Amino acid sequence: MKNTLRNCLYGSFLLLMCLFSTSVLAQKVGIGVQFGQPSGLTLKFYNPSAMSVDILAAWDLDDYFFVNVHGLWEKPLSGNGKFRFFYGPGAFLGIRDYGNRFEDEISIGISGSLGLSAWIDRLELYLQVTPRLEVIERTDADIGGGFGLRFYF
Repeated sequence: MKNTLRNCLYGSFLLLMCLFSTSVLAQKVGIGVQFGQPSGLTLKFYNPSAMSVDILAAWDLDDYFFVNVHGLWEKPLSGNGKFRFFYGPGAFLGIRDYGNRFEDEISIGISGSLGLSAWIDRLELYLQVTPRLEVIERTDADIGGGFGLRFYF
């Protein structure tokens, strides 16, 4: 069961990447890290004139994997555009593996993201809040978020 869940998760992540690959060619791609709840690797397909796509993947060394995907719109806070406010809807998937037991926990839900970003050349620094509503396996709400940085190619 453990391998099936992981394969399903990896396959879903690959599918998401393929869905966004057609729009990636026209956008900047940012890769970085986020520290907070959760901490992990972040990938953003930045589109300043329309919705950007932000993906966060986090894991806990063999027993937990989490992926969060958001569509983000941005509004400049200053005339020069270096400071921006962003917001948008999203969804998340989390899988916790309890080892030998057959009680793996799957969390699926909707989320949102809002925050502030600052740009220094090709480096984006951001601070965000992410309210989440889990709808599968149970109904539960919590708030995540963190501080992160991305480098754009």
